[in-house]
This record gives sequence, structure tokens and C-alpha cells, in this order.
Amino acid sequence: MTSAKKTTMKIVHAGMGLGMKAINIPRPVLYEGPGSSGKLKDILEAEGKVRPLIVTSPGTVQRDYFKGIMDSLFENKFEPVVCGIINNDPDIAHVKEIARMYRDEECDSMIAIGGGSPMDAMKGAACLIARPRSDLRKLKGLMKVGRKTPLMIAVPTTAGTGSECTIAAVITDETKNYKFTVSDLSLCPKYAILDGKLTVSLPKSVTAMTGMDALTHAVEAYLNAPYHKADTKELCESAVSKIFKYLERACQEPEDIAVRQIMLKASFEAGEAFTVACVGYVHAIGHGIGGIYHLPHGQCMAALLPLVLLDYGKAAYRPLAKLATRTGVVEDDGSDDRKIALKFIDKIRALNRSLGIDPKFKDLRPEDMDEIARRAVKEAVPLYPTPVTYTEEDVKRVLALAMGD
Repeated sequence: MTSAKKTTMKIVHAGMGLGMKAINIPRPVLYEGPGSSGKLKDILEAEGKVRPLIVTSPGTVQRDYFKGIMDSLFENKFEPVVCGIINNDPDIAHVKEIARMYRDEECDSMIAIGGGSPMDAMKGAACLIARPRSDLRKLKGLMKVGRKTPLMIAVPTTAGTGSECTIAAVITDETKNYKFTVSDLSLCPKYAILDGKLTVSLPKSVTAMTGMDALTHAVEAYLNAPYHKADTKELCESAVSKIFKYLERACQEPEDIAVRQIMLKASFEAGEAFTVACVGYVHAIGHGIGGIYHLPHGQCMAALLPLVLLDYGKAAYRPLAKLATRTGVVEDDGSDDRKIALKFIDKIRALNRSLGIDPKFKDLRPEDMDEIARRAVKEAVPLYPTPVTYTEEDVKRVLALAMGD
């Protein structure tokens, strides 16, 4: 990229950063702690709601904790309606079905119970409920909903996406194998419930990959300094510290509710941070790969994070060194920023290895590289204030590193 274009991008990001600081981004009312999912009935009663639509997955519907939540709602005279159709990567058809069900069943509120997919699906449906004549594809990007959405309550059962506190929903256009993001202030759930008991049944692989997703949120947000507000860095540092300290333990000791609770809080903090500061090319590239190959989002994040950070080079050394030493991930031994940043990247790779996450994408097809690169640049430029602004050729260079031998 020419020096003139770099200067232009800096000016754009500085202007957008001023706008970001001026916007009052909503934060959900937070309930947290083991058993806090029991607060659902109190929230509904306080809000005067009776008939919530529960958006969840087929697997969650079979969980004992879900049955307990439903029993509690019925016992307290609520009339929940269950839409248990969401697995991975909610698509437009799913979102339309949820919105249809909300209207046909005359629901008055929405509760997402599950990982990022049910929460994003709930938000996508809220867009169509607010704008029933809209094509969801035309709402992608920033602040295009602009209308009041139904009351939304988010109950995450994974510690990774942070969707319970963000203004974004990632939806798949199933006709093009394309992931796109809708972002609007109206999409932040009004309430978030972090109940560590709901995450103890997660498989180790899901715990690992969602944890790496949260780590990626925190690291990418930390690097996007032009958009930072007063507490953004502190949120990132807190999340990174927790994840490095507790993610392996959450995988090895899945029934340790205290650890599960800490991981949920780390995910929440990272979500609050990237809601302000945005993400970067790890997500932009990962969305392209995930959309075409339908790979788990957390797997894409884990594999791409060290590659992109290394590729940023000296532009990222100083903030990465600060993040590494302030969180205690790397000891501050007086080394220069480059050495500390490289040690931090090595720590990420070591964490991936300990979690059993494959660092390569062995099934990437060369013929898809142009399309992935095009999508990544379209997503990132000019919105993401990353340390380096990529061209399509830069993305393809990273993709080449990501492919297996």
C-alpha cells in the first residue's frame, strides 16, 4: 500500500474513532454467578413479559439445565415458546423462520440460550421483526436497522463469542456460502446472564475453540487503538490474562464451575472490548474460510491468530509487547518489543498445541483464495483500524501460510 493510501486510512480511522467515542454503545444489565439463570423469571416479570420465544439448538433442548429453566418458567405462569432449530452458522432461512414464529405465536420477548449461533440468530430475527419488509442482506454493515427491536435476553452456554454483549450478529447467506455482519445499537441484548453451571457439559473441543475465539476478540481489539474508549485496554488485558490462566484448566477440569465462571466473564469482557474497537484480519479472513468450508469459527480464529499477528510485523510489536507483559503472559525481562511480541505469539501457538487445535487448514483449495481474499478486504476496509491495512495479495500471503503441506 502506498504512503498516500496509508495516510488516508489513518485519517479515516481517526475520524471514525472520534465518532466511536461519541456514540453511547449500550451495555446489557448483567447477572452472573452459578445459578444466575434462575433470574430469567424475575427479568420477565419486571419487564411485564409473558410469552418469550426461546431461541436455542436441538442439543440444548435435551440438556437437564434447559428443562429446569423451562419448568421454572412454566411454574411461574409464563408461556415460553421454543424454537430449537439453530446449530452452527445461522443462515437467512433460519432467521426468517424465527421471525415468523415470533409473529405467529404472538411472542412478546426473545431469549437466546446457547452459543454464539443462537444469540446471533435471535438478533438477526429481531432485525426482521423490527423491519418486516427488509431483506436481511441489505441490513449488513453499520446502523441500518434503526428501529426498536423486541426485548432480548442472552444466556450464553459457551465462553467465546461474547455475543451476549455486542451490537453485532453474524449471519450466513446460504445461497453464496457467505458470512456477513449486521451491526446496530438496537441489537445489544438488554440483559445477559452468565451462569457457569450451563457450560460444564461442553465437549473439550468446543471449550477450547470458543476460548480461542474470545482470546482473538481481546487481542484484535487491543491492537485497534484508534477506537479505544477509557476502559477498552483494561477489558482486553483482563480477558487475555484470564484466558491464558484458565482455558486449559477449563478443558481439563470441565466440572470446575468457578473456572467456567471466570471463562464466561473473560468472553464477556472481550465482547465488550471488540464492540467498541472492532476486530481485525483474523476475523475477516476467518469469516471467508468459515463461510466457504463451514469450519467452526473458533478453529479458524485459533489457527489464524498467530499467523496474522506475525504477518503484521513491526507495526504490532509495541502493543503486543505491552499486552504480553501487562497480562503476565510474557515476563518483562527488559527485552525489546520485537522479542516480547514474538514470545507472545509463541505462547498462543503453544496454547493451541496444548488444546489440540490443528494450526493448519489442510483442505483449503487454491481456487478459493481469490474469493476469500476479496471478502476479507471488503469486510475489513475501511472499518477495522488494524495496525496494517491489507490488500488482497496480503491476505493471500497469509492464506498460503495457513495451508497445510
